[in-house]
Amino acid sequence: MLRISILALLSMTTMAGAVDLKTTVLDNPTAYIPPQCYTKTEDAAGEVHNPCQTCHTYPRHPNYVRDADLQTEYAFPGPALENPWRNLFVDRRAEVAATDSAEIRAYVRQDNYHDAEGGIALAAKLADPPAAWDANGNGEWDGYIPDVQFAFDDEGFDRRPDGGLTGWRAFAYQPLPGTFWPTNGSTDDVMIRLPEAFRQSADGVEDVVTYKTNLAIVQALITRADVAIEPTDEAAMGVDLDRDGVMGQAEVVKFAFAPLDGITMHWAGRAGAEDAQLAAGLYPKGTEFVHSVRYINPMLEGIELAARLKELRYMVKTDWESYADLEETALAELKEDSAFPDRTKQFFGSSETGVPNTFGWRLQGFIEDATGDLRPQSFEETVFCVGCHGTLGVNDDSTFAFARKLGKEAYRSGWYHWTQKGLAGTPDRVRADGSGDYAHYLRTNGAGDEFRANAELIEDWLEAGKLPPGKEAALAEDIGPLILPSPERADALNAAYRMIVRDQSFTQGRDATVAPVDGSVWREVEQDQPTGIEEIAQPWYKRR
Repeated sequence: MLRISILALLSMTTMAGAVDLKTTVLDNPTAYIPPQCYTKTEDAAGEVHNPCQTCHTYPRHPNYVRDADLQTEYAFPGPALENPWRNLFVDRRAEVAATDSAEIRAYVRQDNYHDAEGGIALAAKLADPPAAWDANGNGEWDGYIPDVQFAFDDEGFDRRPDGGLTGWRAFAYQPLPGTFWPTNGSTDDVMIRLPEAFRQSADGVEDVVTYKTNLAIVQALITRADVAIEPTDEAAMGVDLDRDGVMGQAEVVKFAFAPLDGITMHWAGRAGAEDAQLAAGLYPKGTEFVHSVRYINPMLEGIELAARLKELRYMVKTDWESYADLEETALAELKEDSAFPDRTKQFFGSSETGVPNTFGWRLQGFIEDATGDLRPQSFEETVFCVGCHGTLGVNDDSTFAFARKLGKEAYRSGWYHWTQKGLAGTPDRVRADGSGDYAHYLRTNGAGDEFRANAELIEDWLEAGKLPPGKEAALAEDIGPLILPSPERADALNAAYRMIVRDQSFTQGRDATVAPVDGSVWREVEQDQPTGIEEIAQPWYKRR
């Protein structure tokens, strides 16, 4: 077929030459549809697996993207019917087996984010960007310049070498089931930063207590639930946080948002004095996230985040979108898909300034070059990220992790970085239906990843595709043994991914598969082909 020839040619061109960071033309017009969407949800024995529910589900308002039906059919536009993610079908077994364990571990333990003096290597390079990186040719870098130090204090705040705050704060969260479990390829972390006004007292002075209070208010808005806080002087914050009618000491931020009834919440400090915009389910304008995706570091103490970054992902909320705006955008996309089912989504931006989604956010990223140093992602590599941070039912204001932040019962109330405490010992999240989130995923998917390629997990946790009661009970207490790989698997996944790095073939897929996954992934599907899933799974959260 002609399409196969073109894909092969594109693959060879990508691997043979340097990545073009100036083009805004997509070789893969559906780069926003991830490889996981090509999973064969029926296996050879006729058993049905449902990994689709992780992303495609019934949303919480003000997410108006109701895409639970995508659990039941492959609703792809015509150009996406042939699977473009060719890296899924590469056989890496021989090279992975030949990789020396000590060598690959030394590689992942090298810090490619900081320079020899402890500075941020990428920031220094972006101060005078190479011409190949300067997409608009103005001699300057006009996108995000990495500034998180990865130096966290006891409250999760990132600090500069002089001890000052960068504004970034790390938080612990329960990763989404499937791809983001370390046993499936990567470790990662997420940091949040609110705009300057949210970090200041009413008189414009930087104040950590005000900042912590506003972060708790954001948490209440995104989770739609009360949030416990340390005793806080409400008069100093300028807001009745616990809504008891008295400006005293509050130990909880009470969630309340019914504006038609005159019920709403308020920001603390300068943001409150300036009456910054606020709504349930939404972050304030100017909110930023940084997400580092890393290799897996097997140590005697257990699995840790590797020093080497695979990627540094960044997103910033550039526009405030009202509920009406968000609903109009979602309905417009639904109408477009219905009227023109073969029309692909269009994206704007560049590798330098990032790519906006349609909900008020701009995304940008950095990824390893062939030598292991970080470089800006190309336009197409960034469109890949926008596909998930946008029109998905599971999203909360285009994000995943913060809605799953650990709460008061967790270590440091969930405000810490994984280098301060790992995932081991974290209990399974309780779903709205009372079951464990990961236990539910294992029961309904019959595997620990979308591709059913993690044989180690299947062997350790499932019996004939079922989750035994004893395993479920253990999981309720500690998710670590489930989602952390053995040292041998970690080495194999690290080696497999490094092959993709050396080829610079990210536009063909980033999943660290060792063996080809033809048995569980389609090379081509028919439009609106049924998945075989007949019962749509409910989300982990309470539908509102």
